[in-house]
Amino acid sequence: MQQYRNVTFEEILKDEEIRAYIENGDRNLDAIGYTEHGFPHAKRSANYAGNILESLGYDARLCELARIAGYMHDIGNVVNRAGHAQSGALMALRILARMGMPPREAALVAAAIGNHDEGTAHAVSPIAAALILSDKGDVRRARVRNRETVGDDIHDRVNYAVERASTKIDPERRTATLDITIDTAICPVMDYFEIFMTRMVLCREAARFLGLQFELVINETRLL
Repeated sequence: MQQYRNVTFEEILKDEEIRAYIENGDRNLDAIGYTEHGFPHAKRSANYAGNILESLGYDARLCELARIAGYMHDIGNVVNRAGHAQSGALMALRILARMGMPPREAALVAAAIGNHDEGTAHAVSPIAAALILSDKGDVRRARVRNRETVGDDIHDRVNYAVERASTKIDPERRTATLDITIDTAICPVMDYFEIFMTRMVLCREAARFLGLQFELVINETRLL
């Protein structure tokens, strides 16, 4: 009979298979012109997802599972960008089983990974909701790989224009606020909406699942 155990976030960080998939998945996206999806994005998504649930009083193990899901959520890019959420979820199930995670926990992590991409995502659990908010909130200049394309590529331009971005949870006001400062000389606010409106609608769904109201603040002006 298989023995299960608590797989820790620290073990996930050290696992060579996971590291290889993140590294090579990011290399694949670099080849087709996508923004950075490597270790900086993985670690930020992990930390934000765990912190969101911690701030709302969820138990420590669920917060750790959110960090695990956040770190692993883009491993499917090693296969293909198309359907990467679903392929990543299936890969995660196998990896977590190898590491000895109980199936009920692995199922939560896999569902969150499989529901993070805005084309097919839904906030199906607290972990999934936290991952959506953390992943979609990671907009920053450092994710742009080639600054020469900023003038031609709206995705690069929008990310490059962001001077500061943070997701703030206020348990008392019951709000989740994505607060962004944009250099409008690089990118008008309308460009941001053109690219990110679908993501913001998904963030609103995720916040609602957690009992929060989603707010979008750009340059100190509330837009949602």
